[in-house]
Amino acid sequence: MSEGKIFEFEKSKKPDFAWRKYKRAGLLLIVLIVLLIVALMSVFVTKEGEYRVVRQFGEVVRIIDEPGLNARIPFIQTVSTLPKYQMTYDVSEAEINTQDKKRIIIDNFAVWRITSPISLISNAGTLVNAESRMEEYIYSVVRTELGQLNYDEIINDEKSSRGSLNDRVTERVNALLDQEEFGIEVVDVRMKQTDLPEENEQSVFTRMVSERQSTAQEYLSKGDADKNRIEAQTDREVSELLATARADADVIRADGEASAARTYNESFSKDSEFYELFRTLESYKKTIDEKTMIILPSDSPYASLLSGYLE
Repeated sequence: MSEGKIFEFEKSKKPDFAWRKYKRAGLLLIVLIVLLIVALMSVFVTKEGEYRVVRQFGEVVRIIDEPGLNARIPFIQTVSTLPKYQMTYDVSEAEINTQDKKRIIIDNFAVWRITSPISLISNAGTLVNAESRMEEYIYSVVRTELGQLNYDEIINDEKSSRGSLNDRVTERVNALLDQEEFGIEVVDVRMKQTDLPEENEQSVFTRMVSERQSTAQEYLSKGDADKNRIEAQTDREVSELLATARADADVIRADGEASAARTYNESFSKDSEFYELFRTLESYKKTIDEKTMIILPSDSPYASLLSGYLE
């Protein structure tokens, strides 16, 4: 072989070697990327407030309820999430009949949580199915409980038994859920509001106004009775005070008159003639005025006094 041909062979061999080198590097890079993807798919994070459900070929193999980093078999095992915290479910409005045959529309909500993810998945299947069954039980229990109460006991705050009613409904709903082993628990059931069908609103409103007017009249009557009682008691106390004051005044007046009489007697006893003159003059005040005509004997005391006075 000539030198020129050998040179051409070596020249054509160098690009082929470089291509194989780049090809191996590319394959190695792809393998590394695949391994990285597989590694990333093998780990997952469990957050606070959630359950992580690991399934293998559709069967639950593990429930993780603690936060942290966990591993799974990629392409064989799948991971789903269920909430661990308390949730609120708004129950659909429903129309029920009370014990006194009144129709009302109730609107409830429930606070609930998952207690056993395994039981929920096994018996309810999904979260939506669990909520649906819970709503059915709440409606059934509320209808039964309110059906034993009169309308006034439900809407009247003074007669309301909603506090104990909520507790009874919660307890009975949990008992039904436990029987089905749904793995959920109702923490509380509350009644947001009660409404009337439109055709009944006006009649009930009129009756409520009448009841309020009757209550107001009772308050007014009680107020009038209290007023009359207080006035009578005050008048009696005033009369007693006045009677006591009059009695005290009579005693004081009698004491004063007695004291004055004693003073008069003591004074008059010192000069009997002056006393006689004073009594005579006092009698003049009572018997003589401007129109009085007096005819006296010449020897009467009055005549002698007047004669002495005129002289």
